[in-house]
Amino acid sequence: MTAAASSRVFLPPFEGVKPSSSTVKLSSVSFRAGGRTRGLLVNAAATTVAPKYTTLKPLGDRVLVKISAAEEKTSGGILLPSTAQSKPQGGEIVAVGEGRTIGQTKVDVSVKTGTQVVYSKYAGTEVEFNGSNHLLLKEDDIVGILETDNVKDLKPLNDRILIKVMEAEETTAGGLLLTQASKEKPSTGTVIAVGPGPLGEDGSRKELTVSAGNTVLYSKYAGNDFKGSDGSEYIVLRASDIMAVIG
Repeated sequence: MTAAASSRVFLPPFEGVKPSSSTVKLSSVSFRAGGRTRGLLVNAAATTVAPKYTTLKPLGDRVLVKISAAEEKTSGGILLPSTAQSKPQGGEIVAVGEGRTIGQTKVDVSVKTGTQVVYSKYAGTEVEFNGSNHLLLKEDDIVGILETDNVKDLKPLNDRILIKVMEAEETTAGGLLLTQASKEKPSTGTVIAVGPGPLGEDGSRKELTVSAGNTVLYSKYAGNDFKGSDGSEYIVLRASDIMAVIG
């Protein structure tokens, strides 16, 4: 597509879609379309469910999460522009699917409505429903349950493990002071909490081989990073990303 990408492109009408004056912007290109498509309006940010629909029932092992609002200020009280606000990674479970079948075993979704959860950063599909932002995702995309404001209290799910990251070395072996940019990203830490384990083919849980208190070596770029209320760094990753227990 050439010519100033900001020019509008008019799409031909589709069956069941009535042209309207609404404009949906995608990057620097504008598409003039819209109307009704069986109750769903698609825009660049999310899928919007028409107001006449009042329920949304996830299927299988999917859950519907009402996304927590993004932080609008820094810890020092500085107002953040919308482009600088960190994308929320948590919210409240408002609906769950009927579960899934593993072999001959029916397995229910393990989280309940009303539970506050943390999920993988880029997981799920965003949906605007009842005037609020939601996320439809699989249960396995939920990192853990967090009912306080401190990540150290997170309860990991499935094969996830919560680790407190060891601080990076500030000097070299020869005593030279390292700049922040040259510090090696830590890949060791202390296990704070572990999940109940993954589901086996018979629907039962397989216990993890690491436990709270273990010092572990993990894959360098794995997991989801969080900062605790005391400034400490934490990471939540899968058991398969832990390479060794050290001591």
